[in-house]
Amino acid sequence: MSDIVAIIAGGEGTVTRALAAEALRRAAREAGHDIEIEVRTGEGVLDPLAASRIAVAGVAIEVGGSEAGDPRFAGKATIRATLADVLADAAAVLGRAAGTTPPGGRRIVAITSCPTGIAHTFMAAEGLLQAAKALGHEIRVETQGSVGAGTPLTEDEIAAADIVLIAADRQVDLGRFGGKRVFQSGTKPAINDGKALIARALDEAELQGGTARPAARTGARKPRTGPYKHLMTGVSFMIPFVTAGGLLIALAFAFGGIHATDAAQAHSFAGALFEIGAKSAFTLFVPVLGGYIAYSIADRPGLAPGMIGGLLASLTGAGFLGAILAGFIGGYATRWLNEILRLPRGLQGLKPVLLLPVLGTLFTGLLMIYVIGRPVAELLHLMTHVLRSMQGSSALALGLLLGAMMAFDMGGPVNKAAYTFSVGLLSAQVYTPMAAVMAAGMTPPLGIALATRLFASRFNTLERESGLSTGVLGLSFITEGAIPYAAEDPFRVIPCTMTGSAIAGAISMVADVKLRVPHGGVFVLPIPNAVTHLGLYVVAIVAGSMLTAVMLGLVKKPAGEADG
Repeated sequence: MSDIVAIIAGGEGTVTRALAAEALRRAAREAGHDIEIEVRTGEGVLDPLAASRIAVAGVAIEVGGSEAGDPRFAGKATIRATLADVLADAAAVLGRAAGTTPPGGRRIVAITSCPTGIAHTFMAAEGLLQAAKALGHEIRVETQGSVGAGTPLTEDEIAAADIVLIAADRQVDLGRFGGKRVFQSGTKPAINDGKALIARALDEAELQGGTARPAARTGARKPRTGPYKHLMTGVSFMIPFVTAGGLLIALAFAFGGIHATDAAQAHSFAGALFEIGAKSAFTLFVPVLGGYIAYSIADRPGLAPGMIGGLLASLTGAGFLGAILAGFIGGYATRWLNEILRLPRGLQGLKPVLLLPVLGTLFTGLLMIYVIGRPVAELLHLMTHVLRSMQGSSALALGLLLGAMMAFDMGGPVNKAAYTFSVGLLSAQVYTPMAAVMAAGMTPPLGIALATRLFASRFNTLERESGLSTGVLGLSFITEGAIPYAAEDPFRVIPCTMTGSAIAGAISMVADVKLRVPHGGVFVLPIPNAVTHLGLYVVAIVAGSMLTAVMLGLVKKPAGEADG
């Protein structure tokens, strides 16, 4: 809740000024703000503001005054508007005031999280920290990354906060924030324009925990919680299983050679590594994908239906495609059952622990066995057969497509679609798309880092200084390292990175490079048998990066030169 004071000093007639004052009061009530308004008329001053009220106000609004500014507001954040502005849309004027930084600022707590928990999570946190500092707000950010919650928020910090800002591309548990004003967004707004996101959050945050805000103002945008976000939640929980399994399989080949999977090696150390990686971690990642998609949709009651449906997908041969369908079916079915089942108050506790898991699992399981399993298994088998048979021009086309997708939005939905597709095929022992995707994902930051050295005049001082860290991110297969450069000059940078990544992906596919590990960049390449045709794979990465750098040098204008 914000404390606001306002003065209405100009315009024609006392009635018009009184109408403007009433419009501001109504908008303030609807948005949950406290406001006091002084109206100056030809007959005198209505509701004069007390000095004590001005002293505690966070922001001031001046409406219609022609003077330079009321001296009583000296040192305060102040916005100005006309009577016409207020009468046309008082809520918009009030929104400008709510997003304006008062002395001392607001107390904000935030959570950032992305599906992989690696780059977007921490880039969004940094964007919010820098924006809050520039705006004069106090902020604490909890990063829910790949290793769990970093710098977790305390109960006292949450209790003292004015708003809670969630910048996440997957589902975040909001149970801690009951009774607080909460605003939800993706990570990209925090990365690209943290100041604008904080202003929106202060204006549009809604009360969490079952108590509705009184008449939320028209036009407030709802948080995105659709299928993409549910899918990315499942992917974020799946990736650690795939990474652990992939690395252990690679180590199994490192210790046991190409015969590590033979029955004779079953009791050897290499055989044990293969047992853990291929027969355990890789067996689990498919049901985990389905389970956490359902969890994102229906919370804990959806976990069992989604995970059991995912395991059935694995057993019936439907693979990761079947697990995705099982997750959505289990999640939405459980949520629907939760809405329609009405029980006496004393029996409500049976729903989450008994009725919803059992009925949701029964419904999902029967569909997977009798309706979905076999057709999806046949589709996955066909797709696997087509990919395995791709040679020459077909491999070239797939490599170009996957490469361009990886560089199009650098961690966004298109990038994640290509990555999820390739990771899912690892369970079907199709490894060439994974190699193409990793090469293409490394290329944008590597190419940009190279361009900052070869064509330094095309980049400003900050961009040149950031080039080294961008290159390290590229070596680590963190495509998001290129985002700051793409956000600054998207119409020149993105076509260059897409072209370079497409070439890297195409060379990798045509060379029939196979990669058994879904992440790690160059740091997993020395592991024996993790990647085939290592020399050609390095050529693909270098070629894509060089092409990206040269194109950037040709199309980007010298730093500081105006666009023409």
